[in-house]
Amino acid sequence: MFCDLEKVLEYTFSNKDILREALTHKSYAAEFRHKKDNERLEFLGDSVLGMVVASYLYKLLDTKEEGVLSKIKANLVSRRNLYFWGSQLQLGQYMFLGQGEIASGGRQRQSIISNAMEAVIGAVYLDSGFEAAKILILKWLETQKIEIDGGDYKSILQEYLQKRGKSVPEYEVVSTVGPEHDKTFTVVVSCAGKELGKGKGHNKKAAQQSAAKEALARYNALSKK
Repeated sequence: MFCDLEKVLEYTFSNKDILREALTHKSYAAEFRHKKDNERLEFLGDSVLGMVVASYLYKLLDTKEEGVLSKIKANLVSRRNLYFWGSQLQLGQYMFLGQGEIASGGRQRQSIISNAMEAVIGAVYLDSGFEAAKILILKWLETQKIEIDGGDYKSILQEYLQKRGKSVPEYEVVSTVGPEHDKTFTVVVSCAGKELGKGKGHNKKAAQQSAAKEALARYNALSKK
């Protein structure tokens, strides 16, 4: 029943019941009075995933600070990324869902797919141990960009500067071009009067993030693109 999924995972379960549990949503368990759903495996998989990703980043980025590593890790294990991973594996089509969830599009729902991805990791761990789960995760990690989520550049820059005893960075709009409905803002970020970076965006917030990203790249606080 699960042969196609196992081929994509490049892992064959010794205990198929564990895989079935990983793919059983609580709506199915409630509707069909099934004793187990995938929430416990999700909890386990989340911990295994976090450990593997943390170790991977520690070895890969030996010059990065704890705050930067934490943000990169958070981006990698985010619900969005797990959803993309689970979607690539087509987990939705293997899920055991209640009829209500199926009718409302549960096979494509981000929360269901991302949680199931963690549960599958937990299932591999229970079935064969840490090394098997690590192999599964590392194959995926090697396809991922090692970067901080775009929404965090300003906060990371401020943290980076404050740890070095510097003042809070300041952002200034230096130009605005284009029609009212399609403006492009250029923002400069500076610290103690020294320009650190410049960025553009279709609103002030995006331009500030772009400027902060450039500043961090100059400080060698982020991986180079």
